[in-house]
Amino acid sequence: MKMKFKVLLLSGLCLSLLPVGAAMAAGEAKPFPQHTTYTAGTIKPSNVTQTTMDNAVKSKWTTWKTNYLKPAGTGKYYVKYNSAGETVSEAHGYGMLLAVMMAGADVSAQTYFDGLYRYFREHPSAINANLMAWKQNSSFQNIEGEDSATDGDMDIAYSLLLAHRQWGSAGAINYLAEAKKVINAIMQSDVNQTRWTLRLGDWATSGNWGSATRPSDFMLNHMKAFKAATGDAKWDNVTNQTYAIINSIFANNSSTTGLMPDFVIYQNNAFVPAPANFLESGNDGSYYYNSCRTPWRIATDYLISGDNRALNQLNKLNSWIKTKTSNNANNIMDGYTLSGTTVGGYNSGAFYAPFGVSAMTSSANQSWLNSIWTKTAGSASEGYYEDSIKLFSMLVMSSNWWTY
Repeated sequence: MKMKFKVLLLSGLCLSLLPVGAAMAAGEAKPFPQHTTYTAGTIKPSNVTQTTMDNAVKSKWTTWKTNYLKPAGTGKYYVKYNSAGETVSEAHGYGMLLAVMMAGADVSAQTYFDGLYRYFREHPSAINANLMAWKQNSSFQNIEGEDSATDGDMDIAYSLLLAHRQWGSAGAINYLAEAKKVINAIMQSDVNQTRWTLRLGDWATSGNWGSATRPSDFMLNHMKAFKAATGDAKWDNVTNQTYAIINSIFANNSSTTGLMPDFVIYQNNAFVPAPANFLESGNDGSYYYNSCRTPWRIATDYLISGDNRALNQLNKLNSWIKTKTSNNANNIMDGYTLSGTTVGGYNSGAFYAPFGVSAMTSSANQSWLNSIWTKTAGSASEGYYEDSIKLFSMLVMSSNWWTY
């Protein structure tokens, strides 16, 4: 393996040679801002400077951590996701990802990250102890079942990989070893290895639950990192099947919109939108409060890797939403059927911000992207879920997302 080195100079004297990314006094190997170079031909907002975008992300992070990142006893942190002081593993994964990505801009980032890690380890799933129990109350007790949710598990694993790149694994926590434990547990318990689909969680192993999957869990960039870190080629099966499901739903159920449903089931030898009230609401087969994240999750893999297997779906999605809203981001509503009928009535940041990420795929969307950036950066706080999705979308839009 070829190794690059940094030369440290003081008063003209060479003090040491360190591998790039080795632990240094400042601590971060990949400090914010990253200014990642995305796939050729993609775009970012052009109506503001890079510095303005970086500062907007830092401002949103400061507000986010003030509102939602809370102590959970000595040396531990959790993410307060509602007014009752409860949390879920989804929120925990968000907190860990944000902490590692904001390192360099926030001197306490590793303290937050390690505290979140310790909380995660104190709340294992009863089914697979390397996954996280999905929900706790304000007393940090597991509630509503001690089992996992796939999205939280995946973000926690991915954040640990980034922590290895950010701080190295020679400190108090071996981030890489811990990441591999979670990744292997996801493959064991969160993946249906008959169909190579992501389960809803480690509990969803039989009946309709066993064949169901959730497009907001389609973190393709994560899956590729999981394979790179572990060498487990089974992740290729999951990645390939995930892209196949996206394109099957697009071809058969949303060819005029490119929208993904909240849940997908396997029925009559095909993957189809779930029926109403399958798990959460009457909109389980529509583009609703789960799948609103798909323009961010799916487009990010194209921006980072150039994998164009969902590009036709993303292009249709972009053209449809611009037409639907008359190119006005204020007209984006919180819910649509897959054919494009509006089912929501609120202009939620959880819905408009991710469309900024999908808009980055083509220069044809430049003015649309600019308007979504401006709206998102200038938006007031709404709540944990909306504010988290806005911050992640701004990280990507400002070219500050990076990968293992």
